[in-house]
Amino acid sequence: MEFNVKKLASDAGVFFSRAMQFTEEKLGQAEKTELDAHFENLLARADCTKNWTEKILRQTEVLLQPNPSARVEEFLYEKLDRKVPSRVTNGELLAQYMTEAANDFGPGTPYGKTLIKVGETQRRLGAAEREFIHSASINFLTPLRNFLEGDWRTISKERRILQNRRLDLDACKARLKKAKAAEAKAACEGDAVPDFQETRPRNYVLSASASALWSDEVEKAEHELRLTQTEFDRQAEVTRLLLEGISSTHVNHLRCLHEFVESQTNYYAQCYQFMLDLQKQLGSSKGEIFSGTFVGNADSTSPAAAPSPPAVAAATLPAVPTIPVVPTIVGVPNTVAEGVLNPNEVKPPASGTRKARVLYDYEAADSTELALLADEMITVYSLPGMDPDWLIGERGNQKGKVPVTYLELLS
Repeated sequence: MEFNVKKLASDAGVFFSRAMQFTEEKLGQAEKTELDAHFENLLARADCTKNWTEKILRQTEVLLQPNPSARVEEFLYEKLDRKVPSRVTNGELLAQYMTEAANDFGPGTPYGKTLIKVGETQRRLGAAEREFIHSASINFLTPLRNFLEGDWRTISKERRILQNRRLDLDACKARLKKAKAAEAKAACEGDAVPDFQETRPRNYVLSASASALWSDEVEKAEHELRLTQTEFDRQAEVTRLLLEGISSTHVNHLRCLHEFVESQTNYYAQCYQFMLDLQKQLGSSKGEIFSGTFVGNADSTSPAAAPSPPAVAAATLPAVPTIPVVPTIVGVPNTVAEGVLNPNEVKPPASGTRKARVLYDYEAADSTELALLADEMITVYSLPGMDPDWLIGERGNQKGKVPVTYLELLS
């Protein structure tokens, strides 16, 4: 490799000159060329865009992938320019465990059937999450990352060049100022009348020679100043154009933000629909599941050891203490205990009923249930021996069983 000593010495001299100028500016011993107000505003806007883009990018990555170890792994794969391996989502993993548990407990049992239904919903939720993460990464994270790794690096590079050009310009201004001061001093000394009777009349000749040298130095400094001013103006214009392009960056990021919101909206809408479908499945089949549970227990155990249905329900299901229970209703306890309820035969208690607001639409599975519409108000109460997940609901002259999960109980 060829070693150019002159170039090395020249570069070292330029670096030393810039360092001296920068230090003197910090100490207040040198003048600094100030940029115009519009340019300063562009610089501040660019810095603000870069800082907030970094914060938004990092926090969005945390939102899409809360696991820091997984984020580090994805970062390493990206830097190595290798494809990130497919990772199972938490919902899909939960679905796998529920399905395996259902197979162990028996897919035909009520618990196994419910595990399979919930597991399938979790699998669908996991797939929707995977699709949302993929869409958000392409439509939102990638443009932000491209700005920081592409456009911003170019802007930073041109800003550093502009800073160097400014230091060179101010250093040339300082040299020209010093040369003019020295030239003026030499000219003053040269204007003095020489005394040839002195023992050293040659001082006049030396002063004239020094004045000529400083004049040459001033011309050289002015020529360098014109060159550095031209380079500074050219670099300032290049940097200005790049900074003004931040407006286009904002427009692009705005479009990406709309796409991110659309993807997130679709994701949450899918999740809501999946859970609503699951809730309807569990609500409509709840009576059948518990009935099957009681029959299965009666067949598999001896009559003496088999617990009664109300005892099983009380041991396995949470109580609802906020709903008043009718102490005694003539003619009803036998039908309730047997799991057969005729709403027309049920009379509401004299006191203790509550109002409830319907959260979701509900279709009655049979004539003993009451169909519900979202946001309507109904009167509810409970009966002895009823499944705690169900209540008696009344709406005008209509009456029937309603699921508790579809209601918001009011005081």
